[in-house]
Amino acid sequence: MLPSENRLRRREDFATAVRRGRRAGRPLLVVHFRSGATDPHAPGETPSPPRAGFVVSKAVGGAVVRNKVKRRLRHLMRDRVGLLAPGSLVVVRALPGAGDADSAQLARDLDAALQRLPGGGAR
Repeated sequence: MLPSENRLRRREDFATAVRRGRRAGRPLLVVHFRSGATDPHAPGETPSPPRAGFVVSKAVGGAVVRNKVKRRLRHLMRDRVGLLAPGSLVVVRALPGAGDADSAQLARDLDAALQRLPGGGAR
């Protein structure tokens, strides 16, 4: 499971990552990445840890399928969040094919999308 301090929860943070960040698309998912040194909601100038959020719409499948996809993506992101720069915001949006994909296919697409984004693959 993705640690609590690395989870994206605020609507404003999702909007910032999607609207002002860079995007990399793959067949099963789209990754929106916004690098930033500081958290606009935190007082002071210390960088916040990198945070990730997930968007899985009804186009992916029913509730059981959507929750399964979210759990798989959270598990995959847990291993990759340490590679991101502090203060980074990542939104992973699952596409309709993600409901039928296994974890290995999701991992391949997630890795490929993060490598395409500047600052997303390595610190």
